[in-house]
Parts: sequence; C-alpha cells; structure tokens
Amino acid sequence: MKILRTPDDCFENLPDFPWAPHYMTVQDDDGTEVRIHCIDEGPRDAAPILLMHGNPTWAYLYRHMIPGLLATGRRVIAVDLVGCGRSDKPAAKTDYTLARHYDWMGKWLIQMNLTDITLFCQDWGGTIGLYLAAQHPERFARVITSNTGLPLGEGESDFMKMWVGMMREATVFPWQMLEGGMQRKLTEGELAAYHAPFPSSDYEAGIIQFPVLIAVQTDNPGAPLNREAWAKLATFDRPFLTLFGDLDPVSNGWDKRAQAHIPGAAGQKHHNIPTANHFIQEDAPEELLAHIIAFLDVN
Repeated sequence: MKILRTPDDCFENLPDFPWAPHYMTVQDDDGTEVRIHCIDEGPRDAAPILLMHGNPTWAYLYRHMIPGLLATGRRVIAVDLVGCGRSDKPAAKTDYTLARHYDWMGKWLIQMNLTDITLFCQDWGGTIGLYLAAQHPERFARVITSNTGLPLGEGESDFMKMWVGMMREATVFPWQMLEGGMQRKLTEGELAAYHAPFPSSDYEAGIIQFPVLIAVQTDNPGAPLNREAWAKLATFDRPFLTLFGDLDPVSNGWDKRAQAHIPGAAGQKHHNIPTANHFIQEDAPEELLAHIIAFLDVN
C-alpha cells in the first residue's frame, strides 16, 4: 500500500489552531505502517474527551471547542481519521474499506491505552466511534453523538443516492460541499486550513472514497459490520447523549432511533439545535460546549 504524507509546512500558521501534533503508528494487516495524528492536550492522567471528525474535515473542526473542554480539567484528544488531516493518506481509493477504517482506529485506540473516555463524534467520526464503543465498551464512560449514524444497509435516501453516485467516479473532492454543510461562511484562512491536508488531488483518495463506504445499500460490504455493532449497542448502558442540528440533511432522524435503541440514552437531556447544519461544530460550538459540560456534570 503506497502512503502519502502531507508535508508539515502545509500546516503552518493555521488560524486559531495553536496545538502541537502528536503521532502514533499502527500496522495494517498487509504490513504497511500507517501514522495517525491527534491533538493531545491537558493532564495525561485526567479522563479523556475524544473528539472524532467526519469527511472532509480534520481536528481543525474542533478548534472552537477544545479550549472550553480543556477548561473542565480533562485531557482533550482530537484525532484525524486515516486519509484526513495530518494522518497518513493511502494513495489509492481501493486502499480504503470500512473494515480497514475500523481496524486502523481500533488499533490506535488500544495503543493509546485510552480508558474512561467521553466520546464526542460527528459524521464519519460517529460511525467509526460508535463501532469502537460497541467493540470496546469497557473503554468508554459516556458517548455524545452529533449529526451521525450507523448505516445498516437499509436503503438509500435521495440525498445519499446523489452523494454516493457523484463520488463513485470522482477523481477530485467537490469542496463546495464543505461550506454547503454549514450555515456560517468560512474566512479565507479557515477555508485554507481545511484544504491544508490536501496539497493536490493526489492526497484526496480517502475523502473521495468515504461516501462509497457509507453502508446504506443492502449489498454494501460494510453493512454486516455495522449491524453487528448496532446489536451490541443495544446493551450499551453508559450515558449516551444526542446533540443534532435540525438543518442537517444527512442524519435526519437517527438521533431518535438511537435514543430508542441504546439503553444509556434513557433519561438524558437530548437536544436539537434549530440553527445548525451538518458541520455543527462550525455553526454552534458554544451551544455544543454548554450541553457537553452539563452532560459531564450530571453523569
């Protein structure tokens, strides 16, 4: 497997992002070493808050939330999925499968030796994060999901048919979809920061392939993995909260489904933000922080 690594100078002078990079290397089953990046701040002996992003973003998505979470006294870790951010980028679209994403991040989680985790996850960070919570429930103290879901091969919405169909043959990522998923307008510097991991389209194989891996089709090879994880989440009794944006067309309704299925969701103060779109961390970071901190305080 050929690996591309974004040059460090691509990440210089990013606005509102002062944190140093941290790296951990995992080994793919084919023997390839894959380096995974995270922001890792706060006391090393404190209970960690793990922030997981979606496509095509990276840890930069959490820049407005990290300071407020650090103020709680906890360790805050914002990880970049493989193919994104400062993490390594396998060069071919065929290098990326749902099983591989689960394997890479599972190995990273174990090597980081994280326990007592509070997970906040959105978009693909939610799909992968929920799978990790299902496979390693003993490591997770509580889970907060936002604009995400665990597709079970039950069929495509009109939006998903469009999105997956468009991306199946794509050779470059349609970057207009990024701002299309938020209500606010990014500055030129912020937009450049989101582009920073991808100095050319050669680096975009992972973010191009992500839509094809969404296990909505009945014959999608990832659907059995997700169904297995969904079944395990039926016994997940740790505190589980949903914070969704009402303007998000991607995950509409999944919050209610999770609330009904996952025992830990019972009695929690679930919330929907009427002014937030898919990239809710951009649209409503302060409101998210308030609900996360309240959830931590009572759980």
